Amino acid sequence: MDALSAVNHLLNFVLPAFAVALLLVAGCKVFLRKRAATRGTLAQLGVLFGVGCLVLAAGLAWWGRDGKMLTYAALAVGCATAQWLLLRGWR
Repeated sequence: MDALSAVNHLLNFVLPAFAVALLLVAGCKVFLRKRAATRGTLAQLGVLFGVGCLVLAAGLAWWGRDGKMLTYAALAVGCATAQWLLLRGWR
């Protein structure tokens, strides 16, 4: 595999984590306008992207391949939990 193919595979691997993070941050800006976040928009995006990448890597390590639906469900739950913690949802 050449370098361009490796970069393509890596970007396609982390794209779901980026998409979920972007949709969560944008959705909170639209639907939760009165709620003050503890971090800025880019910090929230970075934290959620990091959590998403960790969940995807754990799914890859556990099952030996990516693209399992249970991994994507864990991605959604993990990112939603991280966003809930960033927005101090327990208050």
